[in-house]
Amino acid sequence: MVLSAVVGAEPAASEPELLSVAELRTHFSVRPGYLAACLIGVPPRESVQALTADLATWEEGHRQPAVYGAAVERARAAFARLVHVSADEVAVGSQASVSVAMIAASLPEGSEVLAVEGDFSSMVYPFLVQQQLGRISVRCVPLAELAGAIRSTTTLVSFSLVQSATGEIADADAVLAAAARCGTATLCDTTQATGWMPVDARRFDATVCHAYKWLCSPRGASFMTVRPDFAARLAPIAAGWYAGDDVWGSCYGPGMQLAASARRFDVSPAWPAWIGTAPTLELFAAADIAAVQRHTVGLADELCRRLDVPEAHSAIVTWPDADGRAIAALTTADVAASARAGRARVAFHLWNDEADVDRVCAVLGA
Repeated sequence: MVLSAVVGAEPAASEPELLSVAELRTHFSVRPGYLAACLIGVPPRESVQALTADLATWEEGHRQPAVYGAAVERARAAFARLVHVSADEVAVGSQASVSVAMIAASLPEGSEVLAVEGDFSSMVYPFLVQQQLGRISVRCVPLAELAGAIRSTTTLVSFSLVQSATGEIADADAVLAAAARCGTATLCDTTQATGWMPVDARRFDATVCHAYKWLCSPRGASFMTVRPDFAARLAPIAAGWYAGDDVWGSCYGPGMQLAASARRFDVSPAWPAWIGTAPTLELFAAADIAAVQRHTVGLADELCRRLDVPEAHSAIVTWPDADGRAIAALTTADVAASARAGRARVAFHLWNDEADVDRVCAVLGA
């Protein structure tokens, strides 16, 4: 028996035990050979059940908007727990690019933005638009050179934690250290990371994440985290009724009282998507994500060894496939994979196992 360190004190409440990979797998009914979480995730049964019930209730004319609002707040709270921030620092949206565009438009004229060559366009295009308007300048460098390219004139560095096209993981430690030395703000896209590897959003000034990939939610539910000091530098240019301090009291203008928290950056939610997102995010928030990372990276590295391609220690494995033969063969064999930037791409999530590694190797003759 363990006694309290203070006589008469109540024992400290123990943290709830995190769900193991084996326990997480029981919530999914994914077919063998599905290796495309980096393209589109697969929902857990709780999400399917919630969406099915919502559709039936909507069909009967019994659905009330407040139900959707409650789902949004459940998802917001779960995402906050997952990435280690306060719910007051989380804004919701429908697409990550909308949040990035708001940040881009908020930059002072003359700002310099540093981005990554080949990064997903949502992390680049909003800044290029502002450059075309003559407001800011944009530099792009290879991911490996990102930290070294930050300089005292760099206002913001924008990058994805895991690259969509290659699965390469950014050296966030080096980027953050260089940004701190130069007084540069940091914006990180965690869409290809959150769900299979631990993410601590507190480290960045802002992050964006769409939940329909590794977080296995319906498309149309995205998140932005923002530190309060950085939030003070942003203009809520997409503000609508959902950004109001009192949402249902903000349906009509011209009186405007925006939320004091990151909710002032909310974009009106695509309601049905959040019905499926809330239970899914609660599942991931209760998961042992470090164990998911060990599981997925173990499978991915094993495939790399068998295909004789460099191990990236990422859940995403890609290799050159300029003629498309590999992706065509995998598709014919009913292996769900994808093609990006002249490369074949597979992704290992919690539902995959060694049989999926064997399946890919059998198709490719490795």
